[in-house]
This record gives sequence, C-alpha cells and structure tokens, in this order.
Amino acid sequence: MRDIITEIWSTAKRNKLRTALTGFAVAWGIFMLIFLLGAGNGLINATEQNSGKFLSNSMVVYGGRTSKPYKGLKEGRSIALNNRDMKTTDESFRANVDKMGASIQQNGVNISVGDNYISTTLSGVYPNEQQINKIEMLHGRYVNDIDNSNSRKVLVLSEDQAKELMPGHIEDLIGRYVDVGPFGFRIVGIYKADQSGQNTNAYSAFNTVRTIYNRGDSTDEISFSFHGLKTEQDNEAFEKRYKAKLNTNHSAAPDDGESIWLWNRFTQSLQMATGTSVIRTALWVIGLFTLLSGIVGVSNIMLITVKERTREFGIRKAIGASPWSILRLIIIESIIITTLFGYIGMLLGIAANEYMDATIGHMKVDSGVFTATMFVNPTVGLDVCINATLVMIIAGTVAGLIPARKAAKIRPIEALRAE
Repeated sequence: MRDIITEIWSTAKRNKLRTALTGFAVAWGIFMLIFLLGAGNGLINATEQNSGKFLSNSMVVYGGRTSKPYKGLKEGRSIALNNRDMKTTDESFRANVDKMGASIQQNGVNISVGDNYISTTLSGVYPNEQQINKIEMLHGRYVNDIDNSNSRKVLVLSEDQAKELMPGHIEDLIGRYVDVGPFGFRIVGIYKADQSGQNTNAYSAFNTVRTIYNRGDSTDEISFSFHGLKTEQDNEAFEKRYKAKLNTNHSAAPDDGESIWLWNRFTQSLQMATGTSVIRTALWVIGLFTLLSGIVGVSNIMLITVKERTREFGIRKAIGASPWSILRLIIIESIIITTLFGYIGMLLGIAANEYMDATIGHMKVDSGVFTATMFVNPTVGLDVCINATLVMIIAGTVAGLIPARKAAKIRPIEALRAE
C-alpha cells in the first residue's frame, strides 16, 4: 500500500495542474453544497422565528366593509364587531373554538410616573391574549379573568415602557399606581419586549378600557384558539361558516368575503411550511448539481489519466502485472483525490457557515416600527457535511472505476503501440 501511495504522489507531482483542477472541482462541489444549505437554513430559521411569535392554531377576526348590497342595504358599509359576534363565536362554534377573547384599542394614551411619561396604545384584552400572542412575562402577572369581570384598573407594560417610566430597577414598578390619562391604574406586570412590532402596547382588562372610553358594546378584534381543524380544507370550510354566521349578525350577504376579515395563523403556517419545503428542495437540487459537476470533473480527469498512461499500463502487463493491480491503482488514486479535496471542501464550507453565523447570523433589520432577525443559525449539521463528503468519495470511486476497467482490459500489445 505504501508503494501505491508513493506512486500516486509521484504521478500527482508530475501532473500538478491536472491534480489541482480535479481537487478544485471536488472541493468546490462540497463547499457550495454546505454553504448553500447553511445560508438557506439561516433564512428559513429566521422566518420561522419571526413568525413563531404567536400561537399557530389561532385566528383573529376584524370588521371590514361589505362588498355587495343585501336586503336593501348598499355595499361599502363598515362592519364593527360587537358583543353579539363574541357570543356567536363562543356559543355557536364550541366544537372547534377553545377560548374566545377580544381586544379593544385606545390610541395616544399618556402614562406617567412623576416626571416620566410615555404615549402608547392601551389595549383592553382578555387573558387568552397572552397565550395567543405568546407574551412572555418578566415580572408580575398578566391580565386575568377577575380583572375583566370586575373591570379593574390594572396595567401590564412592556419592558421598554417600564424602562422609560422608571430607569433602573423596573421590577419596582410592580404594585405601583400610575396615571393613565386622568385615571389611576395599578401596574401588575411587565412583559418582555420582543421587538417584532406584535407586542408593543400597554395592556389592561377588556371591560375596563371599553367602559372608561365609552366604546359601548363594540370590539376591535375577536381572537380565539381552536382545535380539530387539521387541514387547509377544514380551515377553509370553518372560515366560510364562521363568516356567514357573523355576516348574518350585521345584515350582510352570507357569501360576502369582505365584510369580515379573518387572520388564520394555522393556514399561514401551512403555507409557510410549504414554501420552506420548496426552498430546501431547491437548495438541495442546486447543491447536488454542483456535486455532480465535481463528479464529472473527476471522471474526465481519470479518463485522461488512463489515456496518457496506456503505454505504461501495457508495459506493466507485459512484465506480469495483473489486471487487478492496475484496477486497484486507478481506483485508489481516485479515492485519495476525492477524499483529500472533499475533506478540504467540507472544512471550508463549515468555516464559511461559522463566519456567516458570527457576522450576519445575528443581523437585525429595524424598520422603525419593528425589528426582525434576518439570519438565525445559518449552519448545517455535521452529519450533512460528512454525508456530502462520503457521497463525493463514493461517486469519485465509481467515476474512477469506469476508466480503470478499461485500462485493466487492454491487451499489452495494443497498449505498447499507443502513443
């Protein structure tokens, strides 16, 4: 074996350019596969993280405008959700609805502690808002059912809002009374600001906000989690029935798709999963074709190698070399080249992914309204790197086997005549 390796090394030194080009094709194929998969994973992970800030099996309902006349009423009427819609959601769709909630917003509310103040949107919510929008509490608690039923003047602030009102130890705000406009509210909780633009409001009990600001029986949104709707078809059927029922409450056509708006986060997740699968498949196809180019390069170089050494192989066979020894020589040369340069390509691919992770792996885009992460963990697993390298080695071996068989079968007299 040592003699074979020495001979292969001598051959490589005599044909430096050919060996370098072969190695580059192999290393480039491995490198590009790992790099592309890493970059794709970074984008996909960031998308999943940004969209995973709310409960996937949940819906949010908004009022819209009618798009067609119905029962003598013109199109273009504004639909405002109300108690009747909340009751319909809670009672008529119990087969699928887990917990029904609602929210109402009051913009431009000033909250002050001493000389410090903030201007924000005050949202009156049900307790299920915390579950649906995955609000993470840092200190204290969230709005609960007793707050809502008793119309308590409680307040839950974001971490950033708390820092504005009391720089330093924000936990000291818990239990303290603050001025919310002309009213006194007690701070009961502080939640983590996620920078997504989803959770930037101050929260209080739904009935409290609706009563204080004289909003009657109206609500801005209805939200609920659900179960039993496992496919896109199930969700579409539910949405159709739900919209038709709420349309009836507002004398709108049952088939009017514009009067009630539904944000179905489950179907959004399904669509995102489909898109993610397409991206992953596309990256693998591109990467595998890049690998294929390396395999073709190895095969072509081995064919050239056999042709150039035909006379040498003829002399070997004339002095007693067996076909297997020639076959083994060419296969081992192919394996060594693909293994060595495949390993180099793998290391370079891993290094490139680690560099991406260290630089743009934590990059965020700030639009002024929200902050979104663009790359999250743009790497691939070590198993993928090793498997890609093994594929290249096996493919390189097969690529070398074809010219090797041709060289092993050649007759000595024919080989000696070759130029």
